[in-house]
Amino acid sequence: MAEKRDYYEVLGVEKTATEEEIKKAYRKLAKKYHPDANPDNKKEAEAKFKEVNEAYETLSDKQKRAMYDRFGHNASQGGFNGARPGGGYYQYSSTGFDGFDGFDIDLDDIVSSIFGGGRSRRRERTSNGPSKGADLRHDIEITFEEAYMGVKKQINLSREDTCDVCHGSGAKPGTKVDTCTMCGGTGQIRQIQSTLFGQMQTARTCTACGGTGKIIKEVCENCRGKGKVRKQTRISISIPAGIDDNQTVVLRNEGAPGNNGGPKGDLYIVVHIKHNSVYIRQQNDVLCDIPVTITQATLGADIKVPMVDGTTESYRIPEGTQTGTKFRIRQKGFTSINGKYRGDFIFTIVVQTPKRLTKEQRDLLEKLAKTMNEQPPVRKKGIFG
Repeated sequence: MAEKRDYYEVLGVEKTATEEEIKKAYRKLAKKYHPDANPDNKKEAEAKFKEVNEAYETLSDKQKRAMYDRFGHNASQGGFNGARPGGGYYQYSSTGFDGFDGFDIDLDDIVSSIFGGGRSRRRERTSNGPSKGADLRHDIEITFEEAYMGVKKQINLSREDTCDVCHGSGAKPGTKVDTCTMCGGTGQIRQIQSTLFGQMQTARTCTACGGTGKIIKEVCENCRGKGKVRKQTRISISIPAGIDDNQTVVLRNEGAPGNNGGPKGDLYIVVHIKHNSVYIRQQNDVLCDIPVTITQATLGADIKVPMVDGTTESYRIPEGTQTGTKFRIRQKGFTSINGKYRGDFIFTIVVQTPKRLTKEQRDLLEKLAKTMNEQPPVRKKGIFG
């Protein structure tokens, strides 16, 4: 068996190289020697690719690198459970070489290794399966009256959408998308390594396809291979009657597009209601103040009460009505969102005292005061007399 080359030599870096320099060198060489990039010399490329991955697997890990710097290739001889020289963590199959740059420990595999005679139960998981798109949020402001009656609104939304040219594939029209041979289309590179607990499965994102499981040779010029483009979209929203401040209307499938054929996310419309100078909402009841004259309050009167929807309701207030007296008109408040309950309209009387009187009006009030034997209030003495 040929003697292994120095890992630093394999990656073409100095022994003092930083983690970033090692990673940069690895990516460059992995791309250069990837079997898909060398169809005419695949066997030799596979050997080089394996060597590069093996070197990176050791030098990218601080502990392994320290052991390697001290013991060289013999560092792995003292590994757990008799790990092979060079780590023994890579194996080649029809889907390419398995390597990793970080641990994704599967506890089920550890338990299976300990209690199942050292055999690891490998679960097939993929990182590039269909997934739902991201949910989006949009805030909208409406008036008190619109919240009371319900309203339809149009909003302009900037969001990512499926590319119209490549229909989400990311490839130039007329070209095909190949399955990544390095990860077999799973988007992840997996391998089995021997440890004190038995065999442990590790995984990392495939560097060849970036975790997509696909290789695009000619990218779509419109979306540059993303399969998505940002668009300005106009959307119609129906806001139901009775909605309250900071409540949300959900539009299904109006969010960001999904990945790999997955469904779109949802759009959450957060509703904010403008302050109203006349009406106040209290749960589903509507509150307001209604001003009346002193004669209306004294003699009683039929008054017109303005409703939120712009109509009026006739209401008879009794004679002798005082400021602060509340009256209720049933079923004229907000409708609950589910339509099962409706609040009331509650108005409070505010008696307005005239500030300026004509001589005739003053004379009449003075005569009224005499007939009612009114006396001015007795002024109490202060603490100083």
